[in-house]
Amino acid sequence: MRYFDTSILIPLVMREASSDQVSNFLAALPFDHWSISDWTTVEFASFLARAIRMDQISAREAVPIRDRFQMMIEESFVTLLPSRADYRLARDYLVQPDTGLRAGDALHLAIAANNAASEIHTLDRIMLKAGTRLGLPMSNGPL
Repeated sequence: MRYFDTSILIPLVMREASSDQVSNFLAALPFDHWSISDWTTVEFASFLARAIRMDQISAREAVPIRDRFQMMIEESFVTLLPSRADYRLARDYLVQPDTGLRAGDALHLAIAANNAASEIHTLDRIMLKAGTRLGLPMSNGPL
C-alpha cells in the first residue's frame, strides 16, 4: 500500500511549478492500493480556505479545484480512517522533539505506519526528513 500526503496531491489539481513532475511521477507508479486518510481531505480544505483568504484564488475558482480533488480521491484512492492507535502513535512521534513534526504530519505518518505503507509519498521536506529519521519508507516523489 502506498500512502500519499496532501502536499503531493495538490499539484495534481492546482497548477504549481511541480505539477508536471508530480503528474509524470504518479503516472509511472504501479496502481497498487493507493491510499490517503480522512485527514488528507481536512488538510486540503484548509489549504483551499487559506488560498482564498490570502487572495491567491477566488472562492469561485476554488469550486472546480475542490471538485477535481474530490473526483481524484474517489476514483484513485482508498481512504483510511484514523484510529485510536494512529492518534497514539502520532503523539509518540511528536514527543520526539528532534523530528520537528507538526501534529498533522505526525498523524499522516502514524496512519501510514500503522497500515504498513510500503511507501509514504510527500513533497513536505520536514515530513520527509522526520519520517526518514523515524525509519519509515519515505519518498519525495519526483523531486
